[in-house]
Amino acid sequence: MASTSGSDVPSCAPDVEKGRTRLCDEFAAVAGTDSAVAQCYLAENDWEMERALNSFFEADMERICAEDFEENNSSPQKKRQKTENTTSSDCIDLTKDSPAVQKPSDEDDSKLSLISWNVDGLDTDNLAERARGLCSYLVLYTPDVVFLQELIPPYVQYLKKRAVSYLILEAGEDGYFTGMMLKKSRVKFLESEIVNYPTTQMMRNLLVAQVTFKGHKLCLMTSHLESCKGHAGERMKQLQVLMQRMKKAPDDINILFGGDTNLRDTEVAKVGLPSSVCDVWERLGKQEHCRYTWDTKANNNKTVPYVSRCRFDRIYLRPATKEGVPHLAPDHLALVGLEKLDCGRYTSDHWGIYCSFTAE
Repeated sequence: MASTSGSDVPSCAPDVEKGRTRLCDEFAAVAGTDSAVAQCYLAENDWEMERALNSFFEADMERICAEDFEENNSSPQKKRQKTENTTSSDCIDLTKDSPAVQKPSDEDDSKLSLISWNVDGLDTDNLAERARGLCSYLVLYTPDVVFLQELIPPYVQYLKKRAVSYLILEAGEDGYFTGMMLKKSRVKFLESEIVNYPTTQMMRNLLVAQVTFKGHKLCLMTSHLESCKGHAGERMKQLQVLMQRMKKAPDDINILFGGDTNLRDTEVAKVGLPSSVCDVWERLGKQEHCRYTWDTKANNNKTVPYVSRCRFDRIYLRPATKEGVPHLAPDHLALVGLEKLDCGRYTSDHWGIYCSFTAE
């Protein structure tokens, strides 16, 4: 009689085990958790990455929303105490433009400014304070356009309450996604679309918005390209999609892309940028102090046992070329988010990029 003992059959073939270990590592990297949690969610979802990530984020959202509900429904005495102990500098009012924006100089008024930032909403520690940190920079820089990556629903809800002078576009509703903020007094929204990457394993897409600025057409794009070193092939496919759209757009439109690309220079070299598209950091002289947007040597939000310094976050520009149409040219770039918050952490594990453009 043949034995039916499970001990005679390996529980997982070596190649399957290796593949699942890789999936656990990738899940942990995307979700900001450890491999044990990753294994649990993947196993419960038949080792399908997208299903497992959705399940993880849905559970995390329930926890965050419960905490938010508990905080909002604390006793009146506790709320009054909190209000009394809050200084005016802690309260950032984004319900109207700052005086500097209401009466800009002629030179500043003609410039387009933007911030692009992976705000690391997947890290829910100190999330409310870090969201307030983002709002502080919005008040300080008053950008016309904001590209955001790794947003989660509670983060977006917070921004909608605080940043009412901006129109907020979202590239998703569940899990994590990208978004745009458009300053209503400066940028007129026309339409938007979400372009799906057909072979993504990490719920990534391209958010595109058609707007006008100072009466001229402008196309805005943001994305969070596939993460992790092992997904270079998919990441380059996504870069190709982005570059093709920039290249083929009508010549009377200025196009700006900003986002967390996760790109390495060798990958960009393999894909190649169209001659009409420029990397803004490179165009402005490759300033060393603006090189690294992911820098574990300077930013300790993520406790990792190694030093990693990469230029993951990038801004690309394809100016309009049609005669008689003003074309954008970059004139300034800087990193933001370099100051620690009261909680001892930074607004994000990425630095944000601030840049401005003149119309020529």
